[in-house]
Amino acid sequence: MANSAQENTSTRVPDAALRSAAAFVAAHGTPSRGVVEGIGRAGVRVVLIGKDGAVGDVLVPSAEAGAALVDRVEGLEGASWDRETVAATRIGPGHRAKMASRFRG
Repeated sequence: MANSAQENTSTRVPDAALRSAAAFVAAHGTPSRGVVEGIGRAGVRVVLIGKDGAVGDVLVPSAEAGAALVDRVEGLEGASWDRETVAATRIGPGHRAKMASRFRG
């Protein structure tokens, strides 16, 4: 994986995604976690989990861009949906209501 860091420095990551992820980390503490997950043709979603348990996300065009974003944002660590990461999330009633409203007709 020695080449991974080198490859991620040359991978294009949208500036807005970098700014958004950095602002999330600043607002929700370090270390924060980033889980890179594909969402089909639309690209890749990097789910952000703050030290305080807050959850957010950033969309990027590819898995490589997602990995590069995690590498470039100070205080953001790569993660997967393991037991520790899931346990670190704190989803409040406001977020649950927001997500549920997408399914109401």
